[in-house]
Amino acid sequence: MSQFYELSALKGQSEYLFSQLRNKVVLIVNVASLCGFSPQYDELQHLYDVFPHDEFEILAFPCHQFGDQELDNFDDIREYVASRFKVSFPILSPVQVNGEKTHPVFKYIKEGKSGFLGFKGVRWNFEKFLIDPNGVVVGRFLSGVAPALLEPVIQMILDRKRANEKREQEISAPKSTSSL
Repeated sequence: MSQFYELSALKGQSEYLFSQLRNKVVLIVNVASLCGFSPQYDELQHLYDVFPHDEFEILAFPCHQFGDQELDNFDDIREYVASRFKVSFPILSPVQVNGEKTHPVFKYIKEGKSGFLGFKGVRWNFEKFLIDPNGVVVGRFLSGVAPALLEPVIQMILDRKRANEKREQEISAPKSTSSL
């Protein structure tokens, strides 16, 4: 079983347990409300609306490490992105994505998929990490990659998951025997 499901993060004062993400495709994004890439929130929301929530989740992690482009207060961040971008996917509490105080989620996903030329650090706001239903990091996308471009990739992973589930059901289904 993947260590991914043993992770957790804060969502305000509550703990968000990653065990609830089992068998889902997950897109993790480090975000900043005042960043030039913040219009990507609209495309992220589109992805969240397109795919069933029992199979797909987006987790946004606010971060102050790149140009201090995030609001200071968790409630202000949630209110801002909800009103400005109509975001309904989970916004978690601010974290550090690089350095000595890197949050365990980002330690895990950066180890799972290094970036360009083997660079493990997150380069800027709105870097995206795609995790398959087994908790394995299968993709890492720089800030400039539009979330809309990930839609066919997410669909392919979900199609493969559904095909595997169907195959497993067929294998485990009792075989009927007909007698003459």
